[in-house]
Amino acid sequence: MYCKPDDKVYQIILEAEKASTNAKGLTYQLLTFAKGGAPVKKTMFINKLVKDATAFASRGSNTKCHFDVSEDIWAVDADEGQMNQVVYNMVINAEQSMPEGGSITVSMQNTAIEPDNKYLIKDGEYLKIAISDTGAGISEENLSKIFDPYFTTKKEGSGLGLATCYSIIKNHGGYITVDSKVGTGTTFYIYIPKSEKELSLEEKKGKGELLYGKGKILIMDDEEILRNAAGLLLSELGYNVGFARDGKEAIEIYKKAKDSGEPFNVVIMDLTIPGGMGGKEAIKKLIEIDPDIRAIVCSGYSTDTIMSEFKDYGFSDVIIKPYDIDELSRVVYKVVEGKGG
Repeated sequence: MYCKPDDKVYQIILEAEKASTNAKGLTYQLLTFAKGGAPVKKTMFINKLVKDATAFASRGSNTKCHFDVSEDIWAVDADEGQMNQVVYNMVINAEQSMPEGGSITVSMQNTAIEPDNKYLIKDGEYLKIAISDTGAGISEENLSKIFDPYFTTKKEGSGLGLATCYSIIKNHGGYITVDSKVGTGTTFYIYIPKSEKELSLEEKKGKGELLYGKGKILIMDDEEILRNAAGLLLSELGYNVGFARDGKEAIEIYKKAKDSGEPFNVVIMDLTIPGGMGGKEAIKKLIEIDPDIRAIVCSGYSTDTIMSEFKDYGFSDVIIKPYDIDELSRVVYKVVEGKGG
């Protein structure tokens, strides 16, 4: 936004952003395993997500990645961060089985699961992801244990990777199965239910295409640096921005703007404010002032029930920290246009 791709600082910032995203994923992995991590689902095509996660996980390794992705794959209802984590963990697992190098093949296709299937999951239409490697394979003795927490045959392994993947896919209403032969390689199959929702125009646009808009946005966050950063991004996207440090101040500012005839179109509220009123309490008061309020709940604690069931608490949509301008532009645009959630 303020520097060009050929500027030296651009590459430094890009690498810092990637490192932050990776740290976010690792944090979610621990939270998902420890607390269950209810997915914050959105309807999306995940073909690019799968390719990007595979490329990131294999960067710097001596493995070659191949992709076989159907052009007409179905959209799914998924938690983007958790899906990224599943693919990342699977690819890392495949790499670790090939210390001398090898190849990883990732395929995606639409499939139908019949009633009384061997996976014991609900019949219907699914997106099927297959991740294959040419590694050492898994013995029949260990095959039934690979999804058990803390089970690992690798010196550097924690035993959390595959257990976390299993938990995530199960929480998405899907299933993971595996085929393996010692000395030949392993293939993991991931089944995710097809979404029954239609994607909106903004959701169909590729990542990186920013959505600009107009309107007044109120940002509530106790961290000044986060308020200012979000305000800067929203200003660049075409919005007028106001700020509040906690729920009490947000309620005062929102009510004053509404009474003046120049109301805010959207409020973005941090879920928790240490020592003050957070979004969970503030939204109740704001709904009393304006039953038609459009509010976005924001937090780094993706395991909180509110983040996955935000509509039940009066919010229009959700955004998880840390977020980038692309994600922010999409969520705010949808809510301003009345298409949140």
